[in-house]
Amino acid sequence: MAAFAYRAATPSGQVRTGVLDVASRHEAMERLRQSGLIPIEATPSAEPRVKASHGAAPRAATVNAMGELAVLLGAGLPLDRALAVCVENAAEPALKAELVRLLKRVKEGAPLSRALSEVKGFFPPMASAMAEAGEANGRLDQSLTRLAETLERAEALRRAVASAMIYPVLLATVAAGVILMMLLFVVPQFEGLFSDQKAKLPAATQVVLGASHLVRRFGWAALVGLTVGGFAGLRWLQRPATRLVLDRNLLAVPRLGDLIKAAETARLARVLGSLVEGGVPLPTALGIAQRSLTNSHMAQAVARVNAGLKEGGGLTRPLAATGLLPPIAISFLRTGEETAQLALMLNRLADVLDRDVRVALDRFIALLTPAITIVLGAAVAGIIASVMSAILGFNDLALPS
Repeated sequence: MAAFAYRAATPSGQVRTGVLDVASRHEAMERLRQSGLIPIEATPSAEPRVKASHGAAPRAATVNAMGELAVLLGAGLPLDRALAVCVENAAEPALKAELVRLLKRVKEGAPLSRALSEVKGFFPPMASAMAEAGEANGRLDQSLTRLAETLERAEALRRAVASAMIYPVLLATVAAGVILMMLLFVVPQFEGLFSDQKAKLPAATQVVLGASHLVRRFGWAALVGLTVGGFAGLRWLQRPATRLVLDRNLLAVPRLGDLIKAAETARLARVLGSLVEGGVPLPTALGIAQRSLTNSHMAQAVARVNAGLKEGGGLTRPLAATGLLPPIAISFLRTGEETAQLALMLNRLADVLDRDVRVALDRFIALLTPAITIVLGAAVAGIIASVMSAILGFNDLALPS
């Protein structure tokens, strides 16, 4: 990724400047078009960028800062004073630095929306659009409140999933540790007893002894190989073409693909509904909401729909034609368009899909925990049984044939 300084015009003729972190100039120009801007130029920038932090603490701090700013503006404080209070209350050093830069641009006369688009570190793309909509209708505090609520819902779902996965991950780690301990230290204690009769040992015992031998002899090499392979695999997956193929294949996996589609559609609906409710034009809102998708195949399909939307096409029919959205999403979208209540239906759709995703994840985790326990018990029992069967048959092994 590289930094590109851009100049672009809004549909109303205002000129905006900023910096985009993209792979090429072409991608920068395309990103600006998807945002509803008219690109003028995009050149490589030497400006140092603050790398966005995606940890739980910075995300939560960003949500709190947006909510606090909305409350302060609603209480009647001027924007610069409200930002100064947010800077004073910010506990995260990186967030404080971003807010300082934001305050500096506002004091220089830049609107909050433009400052948010220029100061990239913690603020998502929808923040700038929501701020611009609030500035246009004179209700910036309400727009920022909707922004904070949207970010909070997304963060709450992320926290719920992470918390629910703690126990299964710990259980899987303990299971792997127990099996390795048995192969490294327990099984070798009995290996000497069978050294002269290995050919007559039961097949299960020979498998366990062979596994123990391989772990002891090649364990460190396998660990290094897995580590190197993991890093290489991550670099390989970062390639756009590879990521696109992987994301497309993941959507075709039974059950998993449906869960991914529901989660991605919920995120798209939540962001798009908030933007439309805040007064952002639909083509611009869809272009921003599309960037919230983590599945590149779905994001590419939505980008194509957005291109047709800018040419005067509808929303529901092209999205249905992609075949990537759950049927319930198409129904909600169609109802929203027919009743001119698109924002309301999008928010309700996001609530329904979030609930379905939570239920599906809870069921998966509820099944995963006993499954890991059963696998651990079966593995340990299998190792013990293979050793004990050989010991119990030791007298037969010792008899001459």
